[in-house]
Amino acid sequence: MVKSKLKIDWSSLGILAALFIMIILFGSLNSNFFSVRNLGNILRQISIVGICSVGMTLVILTAGIDLSVGSVIGLAAVLGAYMLSSGMAIALAVILTLCIGALAGLLNAFCINVFKIPPLITTLGTMTALRGLIYVITGGRSVYGLPKSFKIIGQGDCGFIPISSIIMVIVFIIGYIILNKTFFGRRIYGIGGNPEVCRLSGVRVKFELTKIYVIAGILAALSGLILMSKVNSGQPSAGDGYEMDIITAVVLGGVSISGGEGKIQKVIIGVIFMGILANGMMMLNIGEYQQRLVKGIVLILAVALDVFAKNLSHKSSK
Repeated sequence: MVKSKLKIDWSSLGILAALFIMIILFGSLNSNFFSVRNLGNILRQISIVGICSVGMTLVILTAGIDLSVGSVIGLAAVLGAYMLSSGMAIALAVILTLCIGALAGLLNAFCINVFKIPPLITTLGTMTALRGLIYVITGGRSVYGLPKSFKIIGQGDCGFIPISSIIMVIVFIIGYIILNKTFFGRRIYGIGGNPEVCRLSGVRVKFELTKIYVIAGILAALSGLILMSKVNSGQPSAGDGYEMDIITAVVLGGVSISGGEGKIQKVIIGVIFMGILANGMMMLNIGEYQQRLVKGIVLILAVALDVFAKNLSHKSSK
């Protein structure tokens, strides 16, 4: 038991060391990196990925995946913008937008549970379909006319801390409570470890998976609202490519892609890592294509390390 704990600590220290080196590197290459304004920008950037990473953590812990989160972010941003620009009350528009995210998660769960389509294929399909739906709805045009009062969640601050970051922290706290203090959390880990054993133990696996994907959809919609508020419009391209950043952050945080292993409190390290990486590359004027190359390499390395650690654990247990 002690050895296992040490392994987890060394893994976390490795990511923290890489994060520290990256911060020093970007800080030395650009003097504005440590400015208060830029630190605020980083906090705003990581809030969207961070909120979605909580839902993605729940999904990956069950040995699943959700590639549709980026498209759900975009759909929520566009439909939310339409509702708000039409004069709908902010509270009602927010609730309806979160319901749209829930429906997207429900669709994913339905295909996985009823048609037995693997999560990778299901969410790849919904990712493509929902992104297409966004462009059908908007005709490729941005949606403007949002009320000024709505800017606060994406652009407002509480002191020097962005409100979107406070929302992210609240979501992480709720995710921590769910995974560590509830029977639902135990069932999530159990499903990721061995779903058949859970089923035989009386756990309604399909129902639990439905709840997990619905939560992931709601959190993606919440991120879409924050992104919409941040840019003060509904952009058809909103959330495009975010799924890779979210998945990478979760895997960097030590959540096993095989399911059943990982702690949500460590995912925040991966979220900060991806946020600083993206911000640092932008400040160094590194092109979008080069940024995607770097992020892709980081994802491959993160998954490779996860597989290596898993194989090492199996060998040591023999």
